[in-house]
Amino acid sequence: MIDCLIMVNWGFLTNHARVLLCIAHDPGARLRDIAASLGITERSAYGIVTDLAEARYVIKQKDGRRNRYQIQAHLPLPEAASQEPAIGEILAVLAGHRREAAADRDGASLRPPAAVAVSAERHESMTEVTRP
Repeated sequence: MIDCLIMVNWGFLTNHARVLLCIAHDPGARLRDIAASLGITERSAYGIVTDLAEARYVIKQKDGRRNRYQIQAHLPLPEAASQEPAIGEILAVLAGHRREAAADRDGASLRPPAAVAVSAERHESMTEVTRP
């Protein structure tokens, strides 16, 4: 019998995907908060957000002294495949699965997680992932 409680020292998602999920849950998150929640350095969080911004998956906007982020949910994943899902579809699945699991565990129905708006009519428009 395989022990399912064995702790592993690796993660299924990359830090880039985990940062995107943090931004999806809180578009106004500070780099310090993102780093702390993921167990990475603030410098690593900055580098990852910079990578995501340079690839145009995330748009940074100044909001006073802080940054606010918009995820470009209509963009495809960077992997080379013919039928790539959009980044927003992946975030919706990952964020939604977490909430559904909590609802199943608690026996309560929860509202959907962060709204990942992917407009079928206007894929070229910017979409923001916002917290309900």
